[in-house]
Amino acid sequence: MNAISISDVTMKRSGRAKDFELSFKEKIDLGRILDQLNVNVIELDAIENKETDSLLLKSLAATVKNSIIAVPVGMDVESVTTAAAALEEAKAFRLQVVTPVSPVQMEYLCHKKPEKILKIIEKLVAACKKYTNDVEFIAADATRAEKDFVVKAVEAAIDAGATTITLCDTAGCFLPDECVSFIKEIEAGAPSLKNVSLGLFCDNNLAMADACMIAAVENGVSEIKAAACGDHTASLKNVVDILGAKAEALTATCSVRHTELHRAVEKIEFICHTFRSKKSPFDNGAGEDEPKIVALNSRDDMATVLAAVKKLGYDLSEEDSATVYDAFLRIAVKKESVSSKELDTIVATVAMQVPPTYRVESYVLNSGNIITATAHIKLWKNDTLMEGISTGDGPIDAAFLAIEQITGHHYELDEFQIQAVTEGREAMGETIVKLRDEGKIFSGRGISTDIIGSSIRAYVNALNKIVYEED
Repeated sequence: MNAISISDVTMKRSGRAKDFELSFKEKIDLGRILDQLNVNVIELDAIENKETDSLLLKSLAATVKNSIIAVPVGMDVESVTTAAAALEEAKAFRLQVVTPVSPVQMEYLCHKKPEKILKIIEKLVAACKKYTNDVEFIAADATRAEKDFVVKAVEAAIDAGATTITLCDTAGCFLPDECVSFIKEIEAGAPSLKNVSLGLFCDNNLAMADACMIAAVENGVSEIKAAACGDHTASLKNVVDILGAKAEALTATCSVRHTELHRAVEKIEFICHTFRSKKSPFDNGAGEDEPKIVALNSRDDMATVLAAVKKLGYDLSEEDSATVYDAFLRIAVKKESVSSKELDTIVATVAMQVPPTYRVESYVLNSGNIITATAHIKLWKNDTLMEGISTGDGPIDAAFLAIEQITGHHYELDEFQIQAVTEGREAMGETIVKLRDEGKIFSGRGISTDIIGSSIRAYVNALNKIVYEED
């Protein structure tokens, strides 16, 4: 039996897919699900925003325990260093060198001549090899390229140290027989392909990607790219089902947990396709809860507590670190243990307290089951009174959108919690709002007998911290 490596590209395509986009937290959730499913490789897009994208990769590196995390590098050596640094704590990672090999894409996308592309391939693969032995060369748009040049590009990558070569039918124009013929022609021209892993990616323009993948597996391809969600390429569910049902006929199998596959794909599709207004601040609400950190107690030192705080996504100053630890000890001596949520509340309550740039003046909200929720918010920005009016999917959604209208900026809502602080009819409600800006989390806390009011104040509290740091 040939062991087929399954590489999932759901997250790699999400930023360009028209039907869904994924937030920071949702990508972490997807990574966890795919890792538990035992997918061999989890692919992401290249780093564009060094701070935010690097933080995502570092967070995934801490979350993913079994799968390889694969990230493309750019067209320069500096991008290789950046990607490797972001992945250095991963259990296993792969660097991908992606270059077009068809005349049209080389000329119009890269503005490079074929000879220059070959030199770039050699240089980038060699640079990646300094950081990991797992280097993949992806020949983009290979099926529309001159076969002689594809062979040269493949040989250049292998000579430089690539261990996986992936041929791409970017146009999605091949039938299964044509796909097999193309692969065999490249193998005949590049004998060194026998010494590396050969992979395939097919676009699904003709709805033939699944069939092409299975035909390729039957003819020696050892790695296939598929998506758990999205119809732009082969379906992860379909190809794994076929490999499971026809393992003997194909003499091929894969490590994906088949018994958990359908439930996992349903969860992924729910995350990717959960409806949200395009303008809604609640752009990541479909994900699962973060895993709980190990409970802390009064015997834990500052380094242990601050490491737990960092796992929650906070980057504290030295002064705030000391303040949080003191507050933690005051609570820990009275309790057997302090949970992740309690530590989160401590940080939100005592850390990063800043002068208020924005202050709540008033708010009026209208909501019901037969009308669209509306919010009219007035905020003071220093000495200037500003107001915003917005509709939303609910009163809190409308309120947050009205605040965004005032500030002129959208921040990713990383987390939103409401909980009762006291009991009874006049119970106090506490709201914690986490906003993410440039990869960093800013937490705000609001307390009121009015849940809407506490939500607005928590959002403004977090907003003030962002504005203070930007200034």
